[in-house]
Amino acid sequence: MMKNNPGATLLTKNRLGEITEKDIADQHYLEVVKAFARLSYESTYVINYSNMSFEYVSDNPLFLCGNTAEEVMQMGYEFYFRHVPAPDLEMLSILNDAGFDFYAQLPQNEKKNYSISYDFHLVTKAGKEILINHRLTPLFLTTEGKIWKSMCVVSLSSQQTAGNVCIYKHGSNDRWKLNLETKIWHKFTKPELTDRETEVLRMHAQGFSISQIAEKIFVAPDTIKYYRRRIFERLEVANIADALAHAVNNRLL
Repeated sequence: MMKNNPGATLLTKNRLGEITEKDIADQHYLEVVKAFARLSYESTYVINYSNMSFEYVSDNPLFLCGNTAEEVMQMGYEFYFRHVPAPDLEMLSILNDAGFDFYAQLPQNEKKNYSISYDFHLVTKAGKEILINHRLTPLFLTTEGKIWKSMCVVSLSSQQTAGNVCIYKHGSNDRWKLNLETKIWHKFTKPELTDRETEVLRMHAQGFSISQIAEKIFVAPDTIKYYRRRIFERLEVANIADALAHAVNNRLL
């Protein structure tokens, strides 16, 4: 079946064997996913790698490209071939191979602790390109340790270009960034903000202006501007909107 499915080209490193009865046990999870999607402003979907299908797609228009959620579910991985430009499809193929290679080296009991984040373009039916961010984490593994199903959350990217492939371990400051040219993962530690920088960023998230923040913490507005510059440098972003998106995605707030 995978030979006749165009999505197989994106999954060369995660070929699943037989799905056993033990694998199928405890699969009453979609109601929980749907409840999460109702509470989130982001788009949510579930991938089944055994047949490259979508088991659930939320009704958030960000990921749908002008289709209905039902139409996207029917397309499965064909959705990517219809709505992702060719250069980004090639990038997705590289990160899939590198990502599954990374996961294959992990102890089976730790694989669910790792998630991957990356950016690529979607092309709407009107021909408009939108740069989105995918954050994907395993839901279920097969008995042999392969990733069977994953949950993905889609949001607008805070970056300027596609790529930015990063794996992070939950409960840890360790990160791994993928060099798309060498296909090698490089380990680094996520940036940390000082208590004052975190406070300033939280107030921005609440909608306070520079002057209002300065008044609340009893400093001059120029001091708040200094903290903002430090935040931008630490997070490697250019503006407060991107700083907030980065901080939320990386759990800095």
